[in-house]
Amino acid sequence: MKKLFLTLTAALALTFAAQAQTEQGRLFLGGSVGYNYEKVNGTDHAAQSFNVVPNIGYFISDNVAIGTGIGYQYSQHYTGSDVKIKDNAFVVSPFARAYKGNELFKFFGQLSVPMAWSSEKEDGTKTQSVAHYGVQLSPGLAFFPHRNVGIELSVRGLYYGNDRVKDEATGHKVITNSFGLASDFFAPQLGVQFYF
Repeated sequence: MKKLFLTLTAALALTFAAQAQTEQGRLFLGGSVGYNYEKVNGTDHAAQSFNVVPNIGYFISDNVAIGTGIGYQYSQHYTGSDVKIKDNAFVVSPFARAYKGNELFKFFGQLSVPMAWSSEKEDGTKTQSVAHYGVQLSPGLAFFPHRNVGIELSVRGLYYGNDRVKDEATGHKVITNSFGLASDFFAPQLGVQFYF
C-alpha cells in the first residue's frame, strides 16, 4: 500500500511539473541569434549576415501562449560589379502557440506574423526600401530537461509572404507574393526557451 501511495504521489508530481512549464500566468524568454560568413576563393569579397531576435511569451491559459519577437538583421555582400550592398532590417514577429504532451516532451504549433522593414545601401547610398509581411504556421517539439528550460526543434511549415520593394531613385514599387510548405526535417531550427 505504501509503494502504491508513493508511486501515485510521484506520478501526480510529474504531471504537475509538466503543467508548470506551460501553465496560465507563466512567461517564457528565448529567441534566435545567427551569423553567416562566406568567401569565394580568388576574390577579395566576402558576404556576411547577422541577426538577433529575442522573444517573450505569456501563457494566457494552460498550454496556450501569445508573444512577440523584436530584433535586428544585417547583411552585406558584393555584386558582380564589385559594388558593396548593405541591408539593415528591423524585425517584429507576434505569435500564438499551443502545446500538447507530457512532462518531458510537448508538441507545439506556432502561428506567427513575421514583419520586417529594411533599407538597402550600395556603397553608402540608399537604393531600396523593403517591407516584408507574412503569416507562418510552424510545427515543433519541445524537450524539457529542467522545469525552467525547453529545448526546441521546429520546421518552417506553411507560410505566406508579401514583399514590397521601392526603388529610391525612381519611386518604382515591386510587390512579390510567395506561398509554400517548407518541411525540411533534415534542417530543423534549434531553439532554447526559459520558463518563469
